[in-house]
Amino acid sequence: MIKLTITENQGNQRLDRFLKKYFDGAPLSLIYKMIRKDVKVNGKRSTNEAMIQAGDELTLYISEEEAAKLQKPKKRVRAKKQFNIAYEDENLIIAEKPFGLLTHGDKTEKKNHLANQVVDYLIEKGDYNPRMDRTFTPAPAGRLDRNTTGLVMFGKNAQTLQDLNRLIREKDDLGKFYLTIAAGKMESPIALQDKMTKDGDLNMISVLPMDSEEGKVMETLAEPLAHGRYKGQWYTLVQVEIITGRTHQIRAHLAKAGYPVIGDTKYGKPQVNRVMQQDFDLNTHLLHAWQLRFSPALTEGPLAAMAGKTVEAELPENFGRIKETIFGKN
Repeated sequence: MIKLTITENQGNQRLDRFLKKYFDGAPLSLIYKMIRKDVKVNGKRSTNEAMIQAGDELTLYISEEEAAKLQKPKKRVRAKKQFNIAYEDENLIIAEKPFGLLTHGDKTEKKNHLANQVVDYLIEKGDYNPRMDRTFTPAPAGRLDRNTTGLVMFGKNAQTLQDLNRLIREKDDLGKFYLTIAAGKMESPIALQDKMTKDGDLNMISVLPMDSEEGKVMETLAEPLAHGRYKGQWYTLVQVEIITGRTHQIRAHLAKAGYPVIGDTKYGKPQVNRVMQQDFDLNTHLLHAWQLRFSPALTEGPLAAMAGKTVEAELPENFGRIKETIFGKN
């Protein structure tokens, strides 16, 4: 017999989903069978869809040896820390992702990505113990492309991660701002609203008019901060706020508006990109997740400490060098 007390990170989820995470090597059919015959919640039989809460006591009528056979071994290869920390408290960490690092793992890189690096950092600090909490892992809310730099938010516990995802989804209490340099002279702020479809084979999106019957809505606000000429071409330092968060949204939207991001080989201007590559060794788009602005209305829950705060990421060295060359030191 095994007794488990549900923690804050494990609560507020269905019993079958908790057990599937806890016994991650077991098929779902066995989980259902266990709930019928071998599991009690607070001393009583329960159902697959019953919600468990922090403080509930689960009694599992199986041996430790049987349980071990249903759990995949947790093997971790430490990932070298490459990120800086823009903000951290007991619930939240906001990391500064460097150029070239994936936010999550994919088929090409399963170990050395930002999510693993942050988890290893928290384990080393003692803020997270994977052996004590098999059903929750600190994770990012949202993601950045491999070659986009800047701020990525991580929830250290389940409630914070849920609240972060809600902020991103509902949009009202969190502003996400990027910096980029675009070819062309953007004279005034522009509001862009269109629809998009994605070509998975080419990993590109197409921008469609709002009255199109297909596609997902994307909305982008762009504000010029400075203008400069370099080798006969006008450039604009642009602050971009994303209202929606679609794939390649900023890059495709600015290109359609006539202000392509420098270095962007998918949506940009080849002649501009050649100059950027030759003079600054820039081989990909220049885009930086610059600021997160939290609403003063965040007065409750694990994110209450963020009410009214702005968190900012320093510019990467090459971004700063290009910016200073084109726009001066202001």
